[in-house]
Amino acid sequence: MTANTIVPVILSGGSGTRLWPMSRPERPKQFLPLTADETMLQLTVQRATGDRFSNPVIVANAQHAEEVETQLSAVGVTPQAIILEPAGRNTAPAIALAALAAPDPEAALLVMPSDHVIADIPAFHAAIKAALPLVNDGWLVTFGIEPDAPEIGYGWIQTGDQIAPGVHRVARFVEKPPLDRAEAMLAAGGHAWNGGIFLFRADMYLGALAAFAPAMLTAVQASIAGARQEGLRLYPDAAAFAASPADSIDYAVMEKAERVAVVPVQMGWNDVGSWDALHAISDLDVDGNAHGGDVIALDTNHCLVRSDGIRIAMVGVSDLIVVASGNDVLILPRGRSQEIKKLIEAMKR
Repeated sequence: MTANTIVPVILSGGSGTRLWPMSRPERPKQFLPLTADETMLQLTVQRATGDRFSNPVIVANAQHAEEVETQLSAVGVTPQAIILEPAGRNTAPAIALAALAAPDPEAALLVMPSDHVIADIPAFHAAIKAALPLVNDGWLVTFGIEPDAPEIGYGWIQTGDQIAPGVHRVARFVEKPPLDRAEAMLAAGGHAWNGGIFLFRADMYLGALAAFAPAMLTAVQASIAGARQEGLRLYPDAAAFAASPADSIDYAVMEKAERVAVVPVQMGWNDVGSWDALHAISDLDVDGNAHGGDVIALDTNHCLVRSDGIRIAMVGVSDLIVVASGNDVLILPRGRSQEIKKLIEAMKR
């Protein structure tokens, strides 16, 4: 494997509750065709194919093994491995699983969530190309999304000195900010959203874990040592993996390591974190509506309406989100879709 061969590592462990009722723990949003005919997972694997990329490594929830295999097969992609987490321990241990399973310790791992949209693939590939020389030199690289709004739902990255064309040292990571701070960062420039996409050598990531999260590395190593393999599926040892601390890659590694760089990029990125976000990136009809499934809408404006079964009929309404899936129907005003988590909590009670 050459130094510039990139292993796509696709993190598919999310439960996707923010897009209830279509997205559910048994079939979260990465397995749904929300923005195209293909599912989010299929679009993710397809944006990392070609000469420079090896077959992907998928890190997924054990209950989704068959779904992952079926969806990848449908788009003609054979993964190197499907690593099935026995429990969710956040992104740092999940990425460690992939780094330990990589065929070459010096392979560059391109870590991507399975449920994001990237509209401008050539811009994404150009950012990867800009990052590779530093990656080969041992840097840990993240991709910063050029901000166009004072977003409070994302972490931010302050960009420092330029160290290569298009690549900057990370000055600091910023937690999800209050609105006034987000507005100040947007106005100041020199800041990007943290999109959760990374590029680094497997050995450099594992070395950083050894330095900053040794208990995590030990637990994940033990889980891989005790793993059982069934075809492409790798089942890490459950007891060993459960002993790992749960932490994100940002907290465990990126905020502590020395040689951390960011490539700011405009690539039409969206994490599709709500029905409002999906409406914002959807193709709209002349009345500002985004419809999917069996929908009849008369005198209706600026609505997102989707059904995977029953017919939805609407007359004389505007600015609504209406989603029907199975026996559940969601209705709420546009702009309030972040409140679905309150609904989920209420239903648990």
